[in-house]
Amino acid sequence: MKAVQFDGAQVILSDVPRPEVPSDHALVRVSLAGVCNTDLEIVRGYMGFEGTLGHEFVGVVHECEDKSWLGRRVCGDINFACRTCAVCAAGDFHHCPSRTVLGILAAPGAFAEYVSVPVANLYPVEEQVEDSQAVFVEPLAAAFEILTQVEVTQSTRVLVLGDGKLGLLCAMALATETSALTVLGRHARKLDLVDSIARTTVDPAELADEPFDLVVEATGSAAGLNAALDRVRPRGTIVLKSTFAEPPAFDTNRLVIDEVTLLGSRCGPFDRALQALADNEVDPRPLVDDSFALEDGPAAVARAAKRGTLKILLRP
Repeated sequence: MKAVQFDGAQVILSDVPRPEVPSDHALVRVSLAGVCNTDLEIVRGYMGFEGTLGHEFVGVVHECEDKSWLGRRVCGDINFACRTCAVCAAGDFHHCPSRTVLGILAAPGAFAEYVSVPVANLYPVEEQVEDSQAVFVEPLAAAFEILTQVEVTQSTRVLVLGDGKLGLLCAMALATETSALTVLGRHARKLDLVDSIARTTVDPAELADEPFDLVVEATGSAAGLNAALDRVRPRGTIVLKSTFAEPPAFDTNRLVIDEVTLLGSRCGPFDRALQALADNEVDPRPLVDDSFALEDGPAAVARAAKRGTLKILLRP
């Protein structure tokens, strides 16, 4: 089959064997896959990953020992846990110490015609949810993870830093719980996509004297954490969403002096994201800038890396 891979130096289109399908896995024929900022960081050296890229996908089960899954449209949690260790026994599969991660850590990804996924990681996609929506389930789940980590009410003053793909999805998720939402970005075109659910601005000076209870850092920039520290109130909370090939530097004294809570936030609840799509609480389709055939995968990744680009999709 065809697959888009990172070989340690560049993104290439490869001919590779179809994935093996252990008895507890399903072979999924990929319908759509999305290029994520994490994929771009991997190409810059993040995680030291080499192989088939991609972790955002929707597809149809093509092969599975459990025949009830055959032909079903699915997406999949990207953390492949052992499900036998003490961490897994406690239900924390996302932090299994021996986990592999689809297209990120020791597991071939979804920029391919087929991908092998543990059956335990599969989530059925309801009929009313289009492929162009379902391909966003993984990053939308990551956005909803914030609401599992921090209590947010209608009056919680929330600032999202960043108007990229994840920043906008975070705004969409947070808007389901608060009406006191602000998004600070750099591109009016992008901010227009959330101006019906949030106050938006490209001018940091507008927020100079305004403290926020919760600041979500989703800039994708190493400078974002310091910007978040500038905006959060004393005893407020910063949720860090960005990952970087090169770790950022920041003054930890500011956390101590202002007693700020700093939370890392990664993967999240697929069921909540699927519900939001099915109930039309969130519609991420306007974030799609372009789609490419799988054979043009290297060009798709290059396009996704261009400043100002939102979601790029691959169609096997």
